[in-house]
Amino acid sequence: MSLGIAEFDRVLGGGLVPGSLVLLGGEPGIGKSTLLLQVCSHVARDHGTVVYVSGEESPQQVRLRAERLGVSGERILLLAETDLDAILQHLEATAPMLVVVDSIQTMSLDGVTGAPGSLSQVRECTVALMRFAKQRTVSVLLAGHVTKEGAIAGPGTLEHIVDVVLYMEGERHSAYRLVRGVKNRFGSTDELGVFEMVANGLVEVENASLVFTGGKGHAIGSVIVPVLEGSRPLLVEIQALTTPAGFGPPRRVANGFDVNRLLLIAAVLTKRARMRLSDQDVIVNVTGGLRIAEPAADLGVALAIVSSLRDRPITPGLVVFGELGLGGEVRGVSQPVRRLGEAGRLGFAGCVLPSESKLGASDGQGLQLLKVSSLSQAVARAFERDGGPSGEPAD
Repeated sequence: MSLGIAEFDRVLGGGLVPGSLVLLGGEPGIGKSTLLLQVCSHVARDHGTVVYVSGEESPQQVRLRAERLGVSGERILLLAETDLDAILQHLEATAPMLVVVDSIQTMSLDGVTGAPGSLSQVRECTVALMRFAKQRTVSVLLAGHVTKEGAIAGPGTLEHIVDVVLYMEGERHSAYRLVRGVKNRFGSTDELGVFEMVANGLVEVENASLVFTGGKGHAIGSVIVPVLEGSRPLLVEIQALTTPAGFGPPRRVANGFDVNRLLLIAAVLTKRARMRLSDQDVIVNVTGGLRIAEPAADLGVALAIVSSLRDRPITPGLVVFGELGLGGEVRGVSQPVRRLGEAGRLGFAGCVLPSESKLGASDGQGLQLLKVSSLSQAVARAFERDGGPSGEPAD
């Protein structure tokens, strides 16, 4: 069942499976209730009756949000209740197409010990809703709070019970929101949905690469890397800053990138490319609030660090991707053609990529392909004006 929001359908694997139980987690104020109310509007318009169970807000508060979002409320039934036994009775009598519970931490069942939000209450309420969803073939969307560590409150409890777990992410002061799947019994967990928060709600971002690049990577310490988020290629900007360490040992700080991977890259740069980082603080940032997990960004991070260390930008118009090995070799990554296609679509001129990338005669997408097999070669090709005649980086 399509929810009428293509980015949300993408993360779910094409749409909502009837009888499924979906959990949407995120920090307070990130936009979960806004997105769920917009989903209710589309489903009510295209498919049938929707029941929105509000355990945190009064009907008047929900109405104010609906008016701001332009939701008419037709075929949307609002139930302000926290007693799950009473809620299930209403649902049995209504037989809706979709049920939204905002949030599961406010629900309680008679006969279960603990206050609403406790581990026992959250678990038993989720099991009761799962039983209803499976028996009546009604899809249920749950909103869930997250802990300080960023995990769904009641760690592991809800994630094992529900069919789909989604996380809503984003910087508090940024207009962009990311919906990422971490569990999906009906589809891939690698998909990513990108939204922008505007005055009348969340709108889909059609060209997500422009959100995460912010330019063509001409700045010092900035490199554009094509990464894959499920079936979608994205161009992201990776920034690095190296500064002389003050008192104490040099620091390694990463935002949106695995700090252990950063330590590995810094060690390879020191050993294999003869870059002096032992007295430098190294800070790496992925712009736009995105988190990169795939190793294809290794080479981009390394070249961003070199750019900052040399205080020179890489050759304008280049994108970079490749995995780094401990021996300084650049290894191939999956689906290079799709990465090159996204770079070509956005007007980039060339790409530094692993020499073992399997490409056809027409797979270059009009880009100048600079194939490299080692980190030293990659540094020389990315800084053509700085490289020595032997292909080794200049001192």
